[in-house]
Amino acid sequence: MSGGEISSASREEKLRRLQQLRKELAQLEAELAGPTAQPGWPPKDFYVAYYATAGFVLGGIAAGASLLFNVVGAAAKGLHPLQLIRVYLTFPLGEKALQMDSGIALAIGCCLYLATGMLLGMVVHVALAWDEYRSRQRTLARRLGLATTLGVLIWLVNYYALLSWLQPLLIGGNWILQEIPWWVAVLTHLVFTWTLALLYPLGKFVPYHVSPEAK
Repeated sequence: MSGGEISSASREEKLRRLQQLRKELAQLEAELAGPTAQPGWPPKDFYVAYYATAGFVLGGIAAGASLLFNVVGAAAKGLHPLQLIRVYLTFPLGEKALQMDSGIALAIGCCLYLATGMLLGMVVHVALAWDEYRSRQRTLARRLGLATTLGVLIWLVNYYALLSWLQPLLIGGNWILQEIPWWVAVLTHLVFTWTLALLYPLGKFVPYHVSPEAK
């Protein structure tokens, strides 16, 4: 056998290796051409976890809007800008909270107000998303109508189903209902839920798809 010739055994080995490489190449091409998403993605049913998380974030923004509404309103009436927070702080601190002008307690009260809004935002945002999911209607008017209903309902539950008896029982006074006019309380809750209705598109679930060109 000359030096330029390839033995039959060596040739067969190379052909087997080439066939194996072709199989591996075909397998890689099939994996790249196939779907990249995990099984069950995107979710086919209502994605509660996503909307609850989005509502948590948007609820903080909406709570900030309702607090700003109260700050402007209080300043216009010649009251302390954080009068709403001072009144809410009567729940743990009693009547002395109404005399606070500044300090860490008011800062903590603002943080608690925003945190409460974040928790309530989860409920409101999920309700808005569920209504859209069931009705297939995506109009702003419908969202605002539902947000109005939810705002009034939250006000009734917070003020009359809970605070009207809980604060006198635990603190010995009923300053929240006495110091905050009912219409101010209603508007505060409505600004919160209306803001969530306006911000709803920012928290809408849109599944991510990989375009064929990106594969």
